[in-house]
Amino acid sequence: MNAPSLRVLAVAISADVSGLPVERCASWADALERLASGDPFDAALVDGDAAPGSPAEIAGVAERAALVVAVVDPDAEHASAWLHKGADDVVGRAELAGAAGWRRLRFAVERRRCQSARPPAHSTDPVTGLPHRQQLVEHLSQLLALREREPAPMAVLAFRIEGLRPSDGGAEAADANTLRRKIAVRLRAGVRASDVVAAVDDDAFAVLLGSVLAPADGERVALKLVAALLAPFTVGAIERSVAVALGMAGFPQDGNDAERLLRRALSLAAAAPAVSPDGPATTRDGAGVRRAAANDER
Repeated sequence: MNAPSLRVLAVAISADVSGLPVERCASWADALERLASGDPFDAALVDGDAAPGSPAEIAGVAERAALVVAVVDPDAEHASAWLHKGADDVVGRAELAGAAGWRRLRFAVERRRCQSARPPAHSTDPVTGLPHRQQLVEHLSQLLALREREPAPMAVLAFRIEGLRPSDGGAEAADANTLRRKIAVRLRAGVRASDVVAAVDDDAFAVLLGSVLAPADGERVALKLVAALLAPFTVGAIERSVAVALGMAGFPQDGNDAERLLRRALSLAAAAPAVSPDGPATTRDGAGVRRAAANDER
């Protein structure tokens, strides 16, 4: 690989980067805006000591370019913290100048390319074909990062379905899988193409409403989806009904961290009583809120 084949975006870098063809920007937010606009960069080189960045900004940048973090003293604990945030490499500032710095950037980009070339493991739920939990979190993280400057309401809905966990691996399991697929179809049909429906557990689904005008709109969609799920399903020529428990978390009122928002919605669904076709549906109750608050601190 020749040097001209790489483009590197330097974020708040004060270290010596002589000999590296970098293009500079002032902050994580600026870098994310530039990368999200479609301007292609192979790597983002950031100062890990001077440019903290929010979790959403870090995730957004790491999604779009190999992330190389420069720090004064890259000890094991410091490096591990950045690697868990999505960095491809952590280097000492003194290592950046000249050929050594270029090699570190090149290897980080090659590592990212090799990882991208591998087929994703369990990238979707094998039964329903829906995105799994991690894909939903990553998509929500990207949306949150893009809305750092101009927040717009979003909602995460969680649906717990009673009776979907089979007790054996035979016909009962096959029927449960058929029912899961039918539930996935109804959820997908009930939202916009831009919204995301995910299978987050054997008996739980989540829906990301990427844009709502107000929190009440998220609740309205949630109750519409519950009503759709309470209508009978036909499985193997037998009519079956399910019971549904619902939870909802909203941005920005319930936080700005993707994992925390999803966890809150799932906690509310876990705490709420399941609604049968004959019962009313509610998104929140006192017990659900108390349990969600406790789980949010874990």
